[in-house]
Amino acid sequence: MRRIVKPAAGLAAALAVLCQMAEVQAADAVKIGVLTDMSSVYSDFGGKGSVIAAELAIEDAGGKVLGQPVGLVSADHQNKADIGVTAALKWFDDEGVQALFDVSNSGISLALQDVIMKRDKIAVFSGANNKSLTGDKCTTNGLIWGYDGYALAKGNVEGIFKSNPGSSWFFLTVDYASGHGLEGDTISVIEKMGGTVKGAVRFPLGTNDFSSFLLQAQGSGADVIALVAGGSDVRNMIKQADEFGIAQAGQRIAPLFFTVNDIQGLGLDATRGMPVVADFYWDQTDGTRAFAERFKARHGKVPTDVQATVYSSVLHYLKAVEAAGTTQTQAVLAKMKAMPVNDFMTDGATIRADGRLMRDMYYFEVKSPAESKYPLDYLAQKTTIPGAEAYRPAAESDCPLLKP
Repeated sequence: MRRIVKPAAGLAAALAVLCQMAEVQAADAVKIGVLTDMSSVYSDFGGKGSVIAAELAIEDAGGKVLGQPVGLVSADHQNKADIGVTAALKWFDDEGVQALFDVSNSGISLALQDVIMKRDKIAVFSGANNKSLTGDKCTTNGLIWGYDGYALAKGNVEGIFKSNPGSSWFFLTVDYASGHGLEGDTISVIEKMGGTVKGAVRFPLGTNDFSSFLLQAQGSGADVIALVAGGSDVRNMIKQADEFGIAQAGQRIAPLFFTVNDIQGLGLDATRGMPVVADFYWDQTDGTRAFAERFKARHGKVPTDVQATVYSSVLHYLKAVEAAGTTQTQAVLAKMKAMPVNDFMTDGATIRADGRLMRDMYYFEVKSPAESKYPLDYLAQKTTIPGAEAYRPAAESDCPLLKP
């Protein structure tokens, strides 16, 4: 009997150890998700490219964290909050995802702020610019890695006012949370700087025919026509504005969010002189050019600023997990907020208490065809906007995390 009991006891002990090891390994396995627009108006500046950016970050982290391979999942939220929230809950509850990235939609990002707090998970947003994300809806678990509405508004208006001081503006604005927020932020900056607003019209996401809206803007006589949209919406507006000869007649077209991919699709003749405010441009430095080459080899295009910030945020998260020695959310967040952010596009930036990464922004203008000397040579940098100046001051924020 004793010979039977001892192996059984030994087997039980061994099984217990194996179970404990499995639990530790499961707890320490890193799995992240990229939630983005794969099929709609914003798929070009996020989409599959954001997934590739996350893959490159994982590779640069060595493919493993805490001795475990890093898992990556992705989903198309289709710019619908219910689909985005459902995907996130499935990841968190059933698939062991600890952090999600990108999102590129303000309405979905705002909905996820509540989800990540209830599940104690991390979300790092790129391409979502509604002021509530770092304002009244701020959370300890939600970080904002890319531009926001205030930075786009301030950068564009200040840049344009250098050549058009005291100008009058008219707005063509996409009719949802992100558009409303960016329009409001921009109007506030215009009025503070002594400009005027002659009017605004709103249009549904995914509109194809902008002729009536553009004619209203043209008829307003405003010096500047601000396009508050992105993706195919802004490209369609600019294409149709060019057909109407609006810029040629003297009104300035100012897309408040604009990417290299948009310029490539439209051409320099249609976009010359237009403002671009961004935290990344592929041709700024040796580091940005090296990353762009790697990215283009896999995706066929140079990265947008949203895709670049996805890389940056994923890499910083993985560094923080390694430094924390665990995937436990609060321990990782503490490291993310304590460690300066350093990568090919970021030099020592820090995360403010409202979740905002205080990275520099840049004001560019689109080159003319004569100024462009090689493929994708589209932007001339005019100004650097330091991180401390680019974003809404803490004293003006509604975020309770910034209150004394």
